[in-house]
Amino acid sequence: MAIESHLAELEKRHSALEQEIAEALTHPSIDNLQIAELKRKKLHVKDEIARLRQDALVH
Repeated sequence: MAIESHLAELEKRHSALEQEIAEALTHPSIDNLQIAELKRKKLHVKDEIARLRQDALVH
């Protein structure tokens, strides 16, 4: 169950980052580096979700 709760938390974080990126893109004054950093964080979370799911399938 610990993996499932961790996955749920990561999916929430991924969704929150997605919303934050969408919000940032609506503001022309936002720095492109900030958007790139948010996208990098989102990709990192996505990779972690994929890794955990793969580990769950193996075990």
